[in-house]
Amino acid sequence: MALHFSRIDTPDNLEIWSANTGDFSFVISNESRTGSGLHGQLGLVASWRPVNLNKPAVRVDGSPFDTFAEAEEACEALLRHLTE
Repeated sequence: MALHFSRIDTPDNLEIWSANTGDFSFVISNESRTGSGLHGQLGLVASWRPVNLNKPAVRVDGSPFDTFAEAEEACEALLRHLTE
């Protein structure tokens, strides 16, 4: 099952992408230590949560990533693990 990430339009032009499988929701966000936008460690942070449970998101191991492709692959690997 492949995740298909789409960029989310935000009023502040934040760099956020999301993908949903029906059971799980994944988000990749571009974070920095300063400036406007999401603050955190420099890089692309991936997180996930079950769709049907009211639980906070969990950071994907390895975050932050240097490239979008690395973050996307980590999400794909986690999805394979969750659905085994």
